[in-house]
Amino acid sequence: VQLVESGGDLVQPGGSLRLSCVASGFTFSTYGMSWVRQSPGSGLREWVAGIDNDGSNTYYRDSVRGRFTISRDNAKNTLFLQMNSLKPEDTNVYYCAAVTKYDCYSGSWCSWDTYNYWGQGTQVTVSS
Repeated sequence: VQLVESGGDLVQPGGSLRLSCVASGFTFSTYGMSWVRQSPGSGLREWVAGIDNDGSNTYYRDSVRGRFTISRDNAKNTLFLQMNSLKPEDTNVYYCAAVTKYDCYSGSWCSWDTYNYWGQGTQVTVSS
């Protein structure tokens, strides 16, 4: 099982990035998916966005709603996060995670143990 994130970079405030997460080794289309960000220094973890297994419903934390868009392509086993109007406080390591539990991809805080699978993370830095 693998989840491999990519697309993280250094970007100026107001800029955009598109993160990707390619899944393998499990039936991607049967899992809800989340983007979660965690600070390596503080360990503080925030759920960012989630999507149903078929992409029919999406969920966002308040601070990113209207700026970020989560989507998925089940034919390509890929999850995306389009991030626009980036702010310095969006700086973090972003992880994609697969989970069957609805609460975890719809906005509730869940421990890493509750997620079924997660990737290695990709660094997003927003700075001038």
